[in-house]
Amino acid sequence: MEDLYGRKIDYMRISITDRCNLRCRYCMPNGIEWIPMDEILTYEEIETVCRVAVSVGINKFKITGGEPLVRKGCPELIGNIKRIPGVEQVTITTNGILLKEQLDRLILAGVDAVNVSLDTLDQEKFKQITGFDMLDQVEASIKSAVDKGLRVKINTVLQKDVNDEEWPGLMKLAKDHRLDVRFIEMMPIGYGKKSRMISNSDLLAQMQQLYPGMEPDEKRHGNGPAVYYKVPGFEGSIGFISAIHGKFCGSCNRIRMTSTGELKACLCYQDFDSLRDAVRKGDEDEVRRLLELTISKKPEMHCFETVDSVTESRQMVKIGG
Repeated sequence: MEDLYGRKIDYMRISITDRCNLRCRYCMPNGIEWIPMDEILTYEEIETVCRVAVSVGINKFKITGGEPLVRKGCPELIGNIKRIPGVEQVTITTNGILLKEQLDRLILAGVDAVNVSLDTLDQEKFKQITGFDMLDQVEASIKSAVDKGLRVKINTVLQKDVNDEEWPGLMKLAKDHRLDVRFIEMMPIGYGKKSRMISNSDLLAQMQQLYPGMEPDEKRHGNGPAVYYKVPGFEGSIGFISAIHGKFCGSCNRIRMTSTGELKACLCYQDFDSLRDAVRKGDEDEVRRLLELTISKKPEMHCFETVDSVTESRQMVKIGG
């Protein structure tokens, strides 16, 4: 299905929980109030939504949280979605803490790729950013996923005076391993509004000084808006997701669903259509109507570059990563 601007919407990000086992300062610091479990969609309800979504042309799904692997049965959910006729791809975004112990189940379920959030390779700084001393577990998970042949991407958010000097070390993960490292500009959502972001255009200029041979990588790496570069001698590529300094709305192909069944056409605006009541009544026609309505209302572009115009006021964890 196409939206009003001719964009083919074939990708859906689905949050399955607002819970997480880390407390990253820009996402989920201590004291946040959890959503009651009876308000969160069951796996059966999520599978119904995915099945109906396929009927309107969505065939790629990303499972997110919170931290999706803290919810029991996440690998089996991925397997059930993957088996829906017409589904082409199911991937997951995780902080990596539980990835190694659930990796075999995820691979058996047919997961196509995994994104791991990692902002630092310094143990003390990792503890400061996330609230826990668990960098070793994340690094072990990444190595295990790569060794088992899974497609892996590292997602890094740089912040001024926090981890802005660490990009050379993070880049080298793509030098030594068959994975991509992507630098994501901090978006002004929730606690992100208080952070001092790093411009990816400035970052790229610094990288090109260090690696003059960097050149655009035209190979397709996934469903998202990242722009990739190859570095001579690197096993993987370096990607940039530049919501502020590289506006990619013209090629946006996604909608989102929160853990409570709220459909969002754009992360920037608080508008949503809730399909929870419809899916709990078993009214698949209404679920389809709401999916089509959300796609039809997708705005032409976000307004992250003008923070005062951003109407989404919730924390990112309530929306989904």
